[in-house]
Parts: sequence; structure tokens; C-alpha cells
Amino acid sequence: MIDHLRDRGLGVDPVCRVLDLSPSTYFARKKRPKSARRLRDEQLMPLIEQVHAESGGTYGARRITRALRRKGHEVARCTVERLMAELGIEGVIRGRRRRTTIPEPSAPRPPDLVDRDFTASRPDQLWVADMERREVL
Repeated sequence: MIDHLRDRGLGVDPVCRVLDLSPSTYFARKKRPKSARRLRDEQLMPLIEQVHAESGGTYGARRITRALRRKGHEVARCTVERLMAELGIEGVIRGRRRRTTIPEPSAPRPPDLVDRDFTASRPDQLWVADMERREVL
């Protein structure tokens, strides 16, 4: 994120100040080599995408784990689940999803003061919170 803001012309020091982060921490992190876990993740991600694509986008973490093991890659299912979430892919979910919350159409709604525009040109310009009123019966 800091790199993205840095490319847009903001300095590292002001961004770190807003994030309550030391600039030396940012620069130390930039110099540090990638961890063994990150290197392994970068090897597995294309394989996971490939198996997912070969299945027509239907395989979930369990089946992808099995397919990778058949191909000779020793990988844990929790690792595949984590990387699938990072890649934004998921398997097909059979059946109907359970709907747990049904809003009351006649309930009063709070006014939308920002017209669903959540962009801000500077820090501390727009604060958004999700406030839900709950009643105990």
C-alpha cells in the first residue's frame, strides 16, 4: 500500500505517520528477502490456478490438494485453502446457500450521507461505520 501511495507522489514519511508506522520499519521490510513460506507459496499459486482451471473452476481446496499430491507436490489442505483465498478462487458450492438474515422492508433506514461514494481525497476526510441496531426480546 505504501508503495502504491508512493507512486502517486506521496512521501513515505507522511504515509507512515498516518499509519502509525516507523519509516525505518518500512525500509527494513523492503530490504528483507522473501521468507521460505512466501517462496513456496509463489511456486504453488500457479499450480493451484492450473488445477482449478483444468477442473473448469469446480474443484475446491480438498480436490485441488488431492490433485497436487497425485502430481507429486506435497502440500497441506490448509495451505491450499489459504492460497485459494489469496487468489480469490473457490470451488463450486452445491445446493442452496442458507440465508440467515432477512431484512424487514418496513424498517426505517438511516440516510446515506455519502451517496455510496466511499472515496476520499485525503486522510480523515470521510469516516464510515456500519451501525446496526439490535434489540433484545
